[in-house]
Amino acid sequence: HRDTLRTRSPLAPSGSPPSPQLRSCQPASGHVVLVRQPQHGHRPRPLQQEQGRRQQEGEKKEEEGEEGGGGFIEKVKDFIHDIGEKIEEAVGFGKPSADVARIHVPHIGLHRADLVVDVLIKNPNPVPIPLVDIDYLIDSDGRKLVSGLIPDAGTIRAHGEETVKVPITLDFDDIRSTYADIKPGSIIPYRLRVIFLVDVPVFGRIKIPFDKSGEIPIPYKPDGDVDKIKFHHFSFEETTATIHLSLENKNDFDLGLNLLQYEMWLGDDSVVEAELTDSTKIEKQGITKMQIPFTFRPKDLGSAVWDMIRGRGTGYSIKGKIDVNTPFGNMKLPIYKVGGTTRLKKDDDDDEVYHIICSSMLIFALHLIVQSSHTH
Repeated sequence: HRDTLRTRSPLAPSGSPPSPQLRSCQPASGHVVLVRQPQHGHRPRPLQQEQGRRQQEGEKKEEEGEEGGGGFIEKVKDFIHDIGEKIEEAVGFGKPSADVARIHVPHIGLHRADLVVDVLIKNPNPVPIPLVDIDYLIDSDGRKLVSGLIPDAGTIRAHGEETVKVPITLDFDDIRSTYADIKPGSIIPYRLRVIFLVDVPVFGRIKIPFDKSGEIPIPYKPDGDVDKIKFHHFSFEETTATIHLSLENKNDFDLGLNLLQYEMWLGDDSVVEAELTDSTKIEKQGITKMQIPFTFRPKDLGSAVWDMIRGRGTGYSIKGKIDVNTPFGNMKLPIYKVGGTTRLKKDDDDDEVYHIICSSMLIFALHLIVQSSHTH
């Protein structure tokens, strides 16, 4: 038989009311056992609920800490940044700088342009820094013209500066075939973007970008045409004449002619090959007239000369090249005209020459008849 009794806590002071949380169970042997009485409305939590509660409380404390003091990660970043600045001040490390010294064009022609970008890179650090990569891009109004990557571009010496050359080639044939609205002879805007990837102590690998804008031409060959051939002295042994040549500049920029190299054919016969070194300006979208004297031996030529003299007309071709100065550098452009036709015209001021040619042709024909009769 056990009686459940309320008893006083052994630690409670005398005169205090009995604790409602403890009860005694007195077995028959007379021993007293104290058992904790659950408070009203309180139930023990399962272990998983208790762990979840503690995790939520921990996250809440972390959020409160981030709101109040910037958070642990931010503090670590600030600490590392402060350490980096202290090391930079003590040892003298700093970020390199890059600036374009100049852009020059060693070669530009109908098919391509070779550009070289000189970039001055300054290294303020006490140790050499390697150029890991050079990444470049040229675009025009958002259209990519060329891009590339140059690996292992060298090393910048400590506390020094180096001029790094970035070679770039623009393929005009590829540009014209890709963008139909870019016309030959036009001038287009461009934007050059270069990124240097360098390995700097303390900072690690960093990027040094820069931009440069300008204009680049898409060259177009001049068009050569023979207006007429004026004879000054005609004989079958030697004839002197002048070619009246027109050169049309189809570009949106002027051409300063330094040298004209040319060869002219009448039919299948080459009648003249020479150079002209007179300086002449060929204005943009303009035509320049030129007079080119030459000498040839009609008796060494074929039927083309006879067709021209008899007024039937004969085909001619001109092939050569011109060396010109442009706002974008020196250019060597080809000139050729194939399939043209010319004939000897009897102008008022050519009466004397025309009669000389006809007389010489008659004499030469009689000479051939005499030679033929002697042969037979």
